[in-house]
Amino acid sequence: MEMVQAERDEQVERVRSFNRRWTEVLGLLDQGLLATDLSLTEARVLFELGAGEETERMDLRERLAIDASFLTRVLGRLEARELVRSTPSVSDPRRLTLQLTDAGRAAFADLDARSARQIGELLEPLSADRRHAVVEAMTMLTATVGPSARRPRRDVSVRSIRAGDLGWVVQRHGALYASEYGWNLDFEALVAKIVADFQTGFRPGREDAWIAEVDGARAGCVFCCQRDEQTAQLRILLVEPWARGLGIGARLVDECIRFARGAGYPTMVLWTNDVLVSARRIYEAAGFRLVEEEHHHSFGHDLVGQNWELDLTTT
Repeated sequence: MEMVQAERDEQVERVRSFNRRWTEVLGLLDQGLLATDLSLTEARVLFELGAGEETERMDLRERLAIDASFLTRVLGRLEARELVRSTPSVSDPRRLTLQLTDAGRAAFADLDARSARQIGELLEPLSADRRHAVVEAMTMLTATVGPSARRPRRDVSVRSIRAGDLGWVVQRHGALYASEYGWNLDFEALVAKIVADFQTGFRPGREDAWIAEVDGARAGCVFCCQRDEQTAQLRILLVEPWARGLGIGARLVDECIRFARGAGYPTMVLWTNDVLVSARRIYEAAGFRLVEEEHHHSFGHDLVGQNWELDLTTT
């Protein structure tokens, strides 16, 4: 128990250290944000209003999660500078609608350009790999920490694997299944063997693998392997916990099935375990049927393995 608390204390201190460092890097403690005469909150209001034509004051306060009286003072300063105007809402005169004036839009455009230039200068000295690592870490942080209602809309995409992905697949399987199911290193070793066999014996046009990304961060994977000339095998499907609920698992499975059909396989199979309930639901929804179950002891646990099959000749 003391070791767990010590680890949590260290994690808290690391996050606090990051916060201090990041405010310094972005100059958030300077008198004016981005070398302007606007405070951080004033600039944040301009950014929010700059994203649309008009916004109700109540909605703005909820998005920014700030005190109503504080927002009143901020808006008062911006209105005094003729950057923001407020008018009664058409739907409810008791509510105020906010929008940028022409001067406000000019101020927003200037802030936006300064912000883009600042971040561009931060990323410029980094290699492509390190830039990707920064963006990936920030995406995961945004998706994981804080109220989900205030998280931005996410961009989900699926791409083919590239350099660095194979190691990520092995590492994430090992870490995630240890955390969620208590599986030991035998499982990570199995995934490492599957990945190594896939790459060393790769059959173009008959096998492929895909990575799902959310806002540029790796969030899932699936592999289509050749079991024999007539049978494709769906393997190592994974979706990161922070990216679940976005339909990524179903999208990866559909991509795998589409490829297998195009490659001419009449049948696709997969092996899973009954404890992986969410994955099984995806397989069932895609049309797979359970054909066999067997008890086994693997990865440090007594499990029930399942073989599933899909007829690819029907739609």
